[in-house]
Amino acid sequence: MSPSPYSRKIGRLQLSVVLGDITEQASDAVVNAANNHLWMGTGVAGAIKAKGGPEIEREAMKLGPIEPGQAVTTTAGQLKARYCIHAAAMGQDLLTSAELITGATRSALAEAARLELDSVAFPALGTGVGGFPAEACARLMVAAALSHSCADPRPVSVSFVLRDEPTYRAFTAALVSIPDSND
Repeated sequence: MSPSPYSRKIGRLQLSVVLGDITEQASDAVVNAANNHLWMGTGVAGAIKAKGGPEIEREAMKLGPIEPGQAVTTTAGQLKARYCIHAAAMGQDLLTSAELITGATRSALAEAARLELDSVAFPALGTGVGGFPAEACARLMVAAALSHSCADPRPVSVSFVLRDEPTYRAFTAALVSIPDSND
C-alpha cells in the first residue's frame, strides 16, 4: 500500500509530498530535472517527453543551452499541466551538486512566479542520473521553496512528486523537521 500524500502549510506556502507520477500532475507547471543543454534523455525528463510529446524537448532545446542552475519554461504538450519548467540541476556532464540543486530549484520557482502560477510540481532534482543523496536533496529543495516564499507570493503550492518510497520518506522527513514556530 502506498503512503498517503503529506502536506503542510508554512507561512503562505502549501508544501506537499506525493508518491506518484509527475506526468499525471494537474498543477500549473511540472518541473523537468534537466541538463543545461535541455535534451531529454531518461528518468523524469524521459517520462515527461514520452507522455507529453517530443514537442516539449524541441521547444526546450531552442531555448538552450542555459547555465547549470538556471531554468526555462516551455509548454507542457499533452501533459495535464500547462507548463514545463526545465530546471538545469546538472551540466552536460550529468554531474550535480548542492549548489546546482538549490539554484535550479530557486530558478524554477522564479519562473513560476514570473508566469504568475499558483502551483508547481517538482521531482527530486539530481537524485536520478545525478546520483545526489535524496535526504540532502530534500533539505535543499524544501529550504529553497521556503526562502522563495518569503520573497514572492507565488507559487502558493509546491508539491514534491516522487517515484519511490525512500525518496518520499526523505522529503516527508524534511518537511516534518521544520519547527512549528515557522507555521
